[in-house]
Amino acid sequence: QVQLVESGGGSVLDGGSLRLSCAASGYLDSVPCIAWFRRVPGQEREGSATSYIWRDKTYYADSVKGRFTISRDSANNTVYLQMDSLKPEDTAVYYCAARDGGYCSTAAYRYEYWGQGTQVTVSS
Repeated sequence: QVQLVESGGGSVLDGGSLRLSCAASGYLDSVPCIAWFRRVPGQEREGSATSYIWRDKTYYADSVKGRFTISRDSANNTVYLQMDSLKPEDTAVYYCAARDGGYCSTAAYRYEYWGQGTQVTVSS
């Protein structure tokens, strides 16, 4: 069983930066696929990942490519999402998720473990 706890959310102005953290209670390397999903205000949580990291491979949705960077610190059982050049449309609750499978996926339904979410608000 893996428990995930997100932190690092907050309020910033358009163009600002935030770094989200996803701390895993278990052995992070036992769940090599960690992803970030988001839920925009007034909508359901997106079914496709914003970003994921699988071992040393990374994925970014087109909407965040070039602005967000995902990284893993296995020694501290933590995955980070560095978010730069934030836009108001990035405002959402951000969730990290993990899956046990041998590969990563952009599909939310494939993830077994979820954090509680952290709010990111970007104002113009």
